[in-house]
Amino acid sequence: MRCDEIVIYKSHHFQINHTQTELDFDPSKPPPQPPPYVKAKRFVLYPEKDTFDFVKERQIRRPTNTIESTGHLIKGCLGGGILGIHEAYMKSGLWTSLFITVIFGFYIAYCMHILVKSAQTLYKRLHLTEMSYPDLAEASLEVGPFPKLRKYSKFFRYAVDTVICIDLFGACCVYQIIIAKTIKEVVEASTEEQSYDLNRLRLYIFALLIPVLLLCMITTLKYLAPFTLIADVFIVACVVATIYYGYKSAPPLASVPAWKDGIGFFEFCGIVVFSMEGIGVSLPIENNMKEPEKFPKILAAGMCVVVLFLMLVGFFGYWGFGENSISPVTLNFPTEIFPTVLKCLMGVMIFITFALNFWAPFNLVWHYVSKKHNPKKYWLWERVYRSIFVIMITAIAIAFPNIGNLMGLLGAFCLSNMGFIFPAFIELLVIWESPGLGRLNWRLWKNIFVILIGVLLFVAGTYSNVKGLINSL
Repeated sequence: MRCDEIVIYKSHHFQINHTQTELDFDPSKPPPQPPPYVKAKRFVLYPEKDTFDFVKERQIRRPTNTIESTGHLIKGCLGGGILGIHEAYMKSGLWTSLFITVIFGFYIAYCMHILVKSAQTLYKRLHLTEMSYPDLAEASLEVGPFPKLRKYSKFFRYAVDTVICIDLFGACCVYQIIIAKTIKEVVEASTEEQSYDLNRLRLYIFALLIPVLLLCMITTLKYLAPFTLIADVFIVACVVATIYYGYKSAPPLASVPAWKDGIGFFEFCGIVVFSMEGIGVSLPIENNMKEPEKFPKILAAGMCVVVLFLMLVGFFGYWGFGENSISPVTLNFPTEIFPTVLKCLMGVMIFITFALNFWAPFNLVWHYVSKKHNPKKYWLWERVYRSIFVIMITAIAIAFPNIGNLMGLLGAFCLSNMGFIFPAFIELLVIWESPGLGRLNWRLWKNIFVILIGVLLFVAGTYSNVKGLINSL
């Protein structure tokens, strides 16, 4: 999940779900009751599930149109991962990576689609106007078709929360390494051989501890959010620069390997999923749309742009820089004035937006741990916990300063669950009784296939990237 995704996500994750009696209460009518077979705790399943118009009931101060929603989706999916996609292509092979990027783009878009579709179905059944991802996970199990599983609804919510935190805190580690590598390359004007000196890189990461710690003491986003737009401009500039410098130094296309090996392939899969995954931004975008029924259209348009950008950076980056490809891609640019300025500005923007990447996972954790402390001392304890988490992020970045494998691990471990397994499982819970599993149970087999792909990525991708991290120590 990227910084723009966090800005959108942060205002939706901590919302309180409202029941029908809190929306349009009519004292002349008795309050609706759940069916006798539903022992709802937080969510109430209404029998008149097809009569509630969640779009009409929504009260959005500034709803977004189709173009704005498409832009939010693109910004939410693209982020720091695109700066390392060319190294992922190097691990797997040029043409294999190009083909699999398209496949994963379709696969990820489909999983985002079924997640939003499941949410819209539950809006009608539960008389809710919006839900966050953890809300949806909890509700799908709590009012689902399997009574014995309902007691685990809170556990499912906590599982989603945990995966989100690991993913976002891990992304902070990636950003800190990118900043350190950029500073190191600019300060030392390092050669390719020196770029792999991990011990010197660790010193730069450690030197960033105090500046990052001070930055993360900022508890409001209104001063930081505008920088996400500037960061997006620099990402586009990096895409254009990669195409230019990559093509300028490209060898004959026939000399570039089309396939490498299985380990490299699964490392690539983790990185490419990390680079384009926007599952966390899908529900907040849908919740703010003026016409949420058009979400499939904005999803198709947005993911086409995301996949195109990744293919351009991956293809031209690996084609041009070959087996010397390193992350971030800006380090492969020549030591000329424009590339050097671009590197510096990109480093500054990533540093500033680090606080945005830190904001959402920390506030998710703070939502739980703050209950253990005296409200009068929240100010102190919040900053203590912020310091602890920044130190932990820095320690992990120092221990594993390999950007490629770290991104691959996050993609394989976190996003295989959050992006593939959980959405398919949620859809099964939602459609099990209505509209049913279809002829020959095709909906069941379809979701089992989606889950199996996620499990394969989780196991093989996690193994290959953990092995890469250990080998780089």
